[in-house]
Amino acid sequence: MAKALLLVFLLAGFDLCFCMRYNPLLGQCGPSGYLHGRTENCNRENDSDCCKEGHEYPQYHCSPPVTGETPAIITINSFAEGGDGGGPSECDGNYHSDEEKVVALSTGWYNNGSWCLKDIRINANGRSVMAKVVDECDSVIGCDYAHDFQPPCNNNIVDASPAVWKALGIDPNGDTGDFHITWSMACVRKVHVKSPLLGSLLFYLFSLL
Repeated sequence: MAKALLLVFLLAGFDLCFCMRYNPLLGQCGPSGYLHGRTENCNRENDSDCCKEGHEYPQYHCSPPVTGETPAIITINSFAEGGDGGGPSECDGNYHSDEEKVVALSTGWYNNGSWCLKDIRINANGRSVMAKVVDECDSVIGCDYAHDFQPPCNNNIVDASPAVWKALGIDPNGDTGDFHITWSMACVRKVHVKSPLLGSLLFYLFSLL
């Protein structure tokens, strides 16, 4: 932790911002298995997908590499109590209103909670918005009560509250579903890190903060 903070202070003296390239897998991210779906009561708020009996859903323990502008698919989710997000958020054990700019990341990006309560920057539709990571969009487990009987997320999902969609100028009622975005670590200054190895090291150190 102390070394990570020292690195941050050293870099703060430069008029730079991080565009880090982090490739934890150094390869393709394919399914690790398949989950057999089962049908139960499923909250269909925001046109949520519900598991189908007998259908096989891919499971991912990994996500694509994180870069300065990581391509992703944004989906809409209510983190409020009684919403289609299911239980309280994993990072803080709380529910969050639809007016809060919060997101969940696919399992690989969530990385065992290393992004919890940190801000990311989301770019889409010619706009940019900051949002806080409060939950995991589980890419491994689904089709059960804890996940509101919804399938596992794909491995490239930023699951965002209605407030995030609104800030991006996307109508949550008219454009629900998949929408292409990019996202990155929120930072104040920009440092262009061309070395993948150095980028990975810096990304790891920042994940410790």
